[in-house]
Amino acid sequence: MFTELGHFALILALAVALVQTVVPLIGAHKRWPGWMAVGEPAATAQFLLVAFAFAALTHAFVTSDFSLRLVANNSHSLKPMLYKITGVWGNHEGSMLLWVLILSLFGASAAWFGAALPPTLKARVLAVQGSIGLAFLLFLIFTSNPFLRLAVPPLDGQDLNPLLQDPGLAFHPPFLYLGYVGLSMAFSFAVAALIEGRVDAAWGRWVRPWTLAAWMFLTVGIALGSWWAYYELGWGGFWFWDPVENASFMPWLIAGALLHSAVVVEKRESLKSWTVLLAIIAFGFSLIGAFITRSGILTSVHAFATDPERGVFLLAITALFMGGALMLFAARADRLTSRGAFSLLSRESMLVLNNILLAVAAFVVFVGTIWPLISELAFDRKLSVGAPFFDMAFTPFFVALGLVLPIGAMLPWKRAKLNRAARLLTPAFVLALATLALVYALQTGRSAMGPVGLMLGVWLVAGAATDLWARTGKSGASRLLRLQRSDYGRVISHAGLGVTIIGVAGLLAWQSEDIRVMREGDSLTLAGYDITLESVAREQGPNYLSTIGTVHLSRDGKEIALMHPEKRFYPVARMPTTEAAIDSGFLRDVYVVIGDPQDGGGWAFRSYVKPLAGWIWGGAILMALGGGFSLSDRRYRVAAGARKVINTNGVPAE
Repeated sequence: MFTELGHFALILALAVALVQTVVPLIGAHKRWPGWMAVGEPAATAQFLLVAFAFAALTHAFVTSDFSLRLVANNSHSLKPMLYKITGVWGNHEGSMLLWVLILSLFGASAAWFGAALPPTLKARVLAVQGSIGLAFLLFLIFTSNPFLRLAVPPLDGQDLNPLLQDPGLAFHPPFLYLGYVGLSMAFSFAVAALIEGRVDAAWGRWVRPWTLAAWMFLTVGIALGSWWAYYELGWGGFWFWDPVENASFMPWLIAGALLHSAVVVEKRESLKSWTVLLAIIAFGFSLIGAFITRSGILTSVHAFATDPERGVFLLAITALFMGGALMLFAARADRLTSRGAFSLLSRESMLVLNNILLAVAAFVVFVGTIWPLISELAFDRKLSVGAPFFDMAFTPFFVALGLVLPIGAMLPWKRAKLNRAARLLTPAFVLALATLALVYALQTGRSAMGPVGLMLGVWLVAGAATDLWARTGKSGASRLLRLQRSDYGRVISHAGLGVTIIGVAGLLAWQSEDIRVMREGDSLTLAGYDITLESVAREQGPNYLSTIGTVHLSRDGKEIALMHPEKRFYPVARMPTTEAAIDSGFLRDVYVVIGDPQDGGGWAFRSYVKPLAGWIWGGAILMALGGGFSLSDRRYRVAAGARKVINTNGVPAE
């Protein structure tokens, strides 16, 4: 009964989404306050209905209701409760319901917290957001219905993909979707502003919190996915340039550009056209990511579905919203005249350069991701684009971005002199060069990647610290506590990027590895660490069989840790997984993996020493914390409301 009510709530949400799309839009056009006001209760009702449907599906998974086809295909009665719950979104249909739930949550949030918005703009934002919800509800109900029943329910389910039965990946999709779908708000604001015929400083202030929240959630989601790949896949890699990884990385890059560009709109009323275009493209990349993940057009370990019908539907949604928004942008571009002029040397110019580098980097990733498809369709040639292409094509733009970030943060608006910024940043630059020289002198017979990466990371961290100190003025440390939270947020995020770059450079440049067959009692020495496989045992888990090794880790005769790598086998899914054992330290990870038993005796055994590995995710945490600090700034909540600058009659005032 509860399941049927959930199904009915989903259908009712579709009807509400239609009302939310049409009525406020007509009301804003006709200036009918009653019709415009419909958007708020409709957005709230849509969220509550979708939330009820999601709760009904969750109840079916928790109670192991195998009469529901989705539960039978993706759950099992012996599965731990955590994975019964996360199994709700560990499949195509359930994950799309989560997508629609988050989409409706953002729309409802705009209704709840948008009291300061002019009525016509708010009505149009809610209408555009409702139209996106309408499209995805149609997709969900007609091609991916999670509430389909089985005529003859099985006694037990087929279990969730074992790779997804992991805490890291359990929380990775919700955060990633909060980022993906959060960019729909920037899109809705952009399209609403184009319909309204005006983009100004207040619009820049309104759109920034939504973009910042999406960017922050994307950062956490990408970091969780990277961390999962690091310890779960057994090869110690943190990024594989997989098509679905790239699908999340491209919106992250564009959202970063949009954040910086919106600052220029807010402060100087410049870059209006570019900022609106970025808002459209950012959500467009999210739609492309959904298409890549669910169409089966590109193979990936992360892919959910391979149904061409679903792929065509998603492609139609992408074409409709991207094509419609870009056509509207072309029609309204003449009304997005920028007012603020600035010199070639100014913060605005550096933010433009920042935008160019991020946009080009995203374009490089897009070309590398989509090129195998183009090659097959246009030239009938199958090829793959791997890490060497991305490393060579992407890295120079990101290095350039790292070099200019501290300089841009130190320059004043409109017109700047390089002397002051150069004087303030000289200690940071000297420290970065000293790091380069020291690391290069200490290493022998290795590439320059490690020293250059550490130099760039130190430059970003020291530049962020210099930026923070410079804002205290003559008051010194006493003013630090009085700085705006957005200042702290920017500094923490830039420093976090530097920490991540240090981690990536250190791991890729200096990691050591050993692959061999080990028997009980065998030892090896790797990068100064003594690793001994003391014993191997077999154990029964809740829904898997496990081969567990006991590994003794020591250095210079001193015991450091006992490690327990596992090789699991899930009988229902007939699939093995690897559970690496990792001893994490501030400057390194020791990483060991036990594999399959060998014919001649012993087990396949891989061990790695990975310098600075933890810094990769530590930097991501700092970036997300920086976003949270900025988002908590009181000015985001109240300043836009004090600016009554948008003309509610919809007449451009240039």
